Amino acid sequence: MIDQGSSPAFSRECPACGRRVPSRVAACRCGQLLDETSGASEAAVARERPAVGAKQERKRTPLLVMIAATVITSGSALGIYDAILQRQTEEDPAPQAVAIASRPAAAPETPSPSTDAAADPVAEVPAAETTAGALPPNAMPGAGAVAVPTMPVTTAAALSSLEDVVGRAMPAVVRVETSGGFGSGFFIAPDTILTNVHVVAANTSVTIRRPDGTTMSARVDASAPELDIAIVRISNPNPNQPTLPMGSGMQARPGQEVVALGTPLGLQNTVTRGIVSAVRAVNGVTLVQTDAAINPGNSGGPLLDRTGSVIGIATMGMRSAVAQGLSFGVAIEHAQGLLAGQRSAATGTPAASLNQAMSARQGQTEADAARDTSTRNYEQLIAVSARRADDLDSRWRVFKESCYEGKIVGSFEREWSALWDARAMQGAVSQGCGAAFNELKRVADDIRAGVQAAGENARRAGVYPGAQRDIRQRYRLQNPAWDR
Repeated sequence: MIDQGSSPAFSRECPACGRRVPSRVAACRCGQLLDETSGASEAAVARERPAVGAKQERKRTPLLVMIAATVITSGSALGIYDAILQRQTEEDPAPQAVAIASRPAAAPETPSPSTDAAADPVAEVPAAETTAGALPPNAMPGAGAVAVPTMPVTTAAALSSLEDVVGRAMPAVVRVETSGGFGSGFFIAPDTILTNVHVVAANTSVTIRRPDGTTMSARVDASAPELDIAIVRISNPNPNQPTLPMGSGMQARPGQEVVALGTPLGLQNTVTRGIVSAVRAVNGVTLVQTDAAINPGNSGGPLLDRTGSVIGIATMGMRSAVAQGLSFGVAIEHAQGLLAGQRSAATGTPAASLNQAMSARQGQTEADAARDTSTRNYEQLIAVSARRADDLDSRWRVFKESCYEGKIVGSFEREWSALWDARAMQGAVSQGCGAAFNELKRVADDIRAGVQAAGENARRAGVYPGAQRDIRQRYRLQNPAWDR
C-alpha cells in the first residue's frame, strides 16, 4: 500500500521544519503557511504582500491554524484562507499608521525569542511600528496624528510684566532741580541725562536727585529749544548707574501701551500708564500723543514702551474743560540726533507749534494768534532776566558770607530783593566791600528794569495780566516790591 504520508502526490515538505504535510493542509503544525500549487514558502508569499507588524503576524498565525485544523477534512480550507489573505493584503496600511500614531507614546516592547522572529528580519523591526514610539512634530498626544500648526511666541508673552519694566527703569529716572523749579530726567549713559529745555531753563548747572534721595551737580551740555530737549552731563559718573535704552517714537503705533515715569507735583518715583493715541508731526517735530497722565514735574521724564525702551521725552500735558487726556512726548529720535551733534530744522518750540496748530483748527482769530505770539515773546524776555537772576543768587551768597554783618528780615523769592527794602537789611556792609555792594545793586536794578520793560510791552500787546503773573512765578521773578 502506498504511504500517503511520504508520497509527493499526497504530501509536501514544509520548508520551515522539514515535516511532510498533506497536500490538502494549508499550514504546517509549526505555523508555516503553504502554497497549494507551488509549495512556495511563506517568505516568498511575504515578499508579494505588504509588510505587517510582528504583533499582527503573531495574532494572525494561531487563527489560521485553528481554521486549518477545523476544516482539514473539508475541501474549503484553501477558499477560507484565500479570503482571509486577500482581505488582509488589500487593507490600506495608511489608516493603521494613523491609528498607531494617535496612541500616546509608549516604551517599545521587547519581542520574546522565537524561531519565527529570528528567521524573519522584518519581524525584528516592524515597519508599521517604527513610528509608534514617537509622534509627528506637530501632533498632540492622544489627539490623533492631525497636523497642528506650531504657534509662534506672541509678543505679549515675550514681553516682561509691567511691574518688571517699571522696576528696571525706575533707578534710571531722576529729579532735575534748578533755582526756578524742578522736573524729571533719565540716564541714557552713566554720565548723560536727557530732560526738557523748559526744565533746565536758562541755567548752566542743575542739581540731580536720585530716587534714593542722594544729589549731585551736573552741567547743561547742550539744549535745543526748538525740540525742548536738553542734554545734562555728570562730571563724576557712577559706572554702575542704571540707564534706559532708546527705542523709536516715530514707529510707535496707535493703541500701543506706554508708561510715563517722573516726579509730578514733587512726588518722586511716580508711574502713569496709557496708550499711544497718535504720532503727530508738527513744524518739523514728531510728537507722541498719549493719554498717560503727564503733570507738572513729569516734564523731561521718559515715555516707555512695554519692552522698557524710551520712545519719547514727556514734554507737556493739556488739562482743560474741553481737553482731557491730551499729553505729548517728543520722539526720542530727536534726542538721538542732538546727541550726534545734529540740529533740527524745526522752528519755535513743540508747545508753541502744537498750540498754534490746535488754535488754527479751532478757528482762532487773528487777535488771539497775535496775543499768543506776544505771550511767547514775553516769556522769552523773562527767561533772559531769570538767567541773570540765577547768576546774581550765587554772587549774593558770597557777599553775605564775606561782606555783610547783620541779618535780613522778611521772606523773598530771591533774597537779594531785600536791596529795595530798607527795613529788610538790618546790618552793615563790611569795610572795603562798598564797591561789591554797589555792583550787586546795579545788577539787581538792571534785572528789575528788564522785567518791568517786558511787562509794559506785553501789556500793550494785549497779553493778559494773569499770563504775565504765571510766567514771572514760574521763573521766580514775581516781586511786589518791584512795582513800588
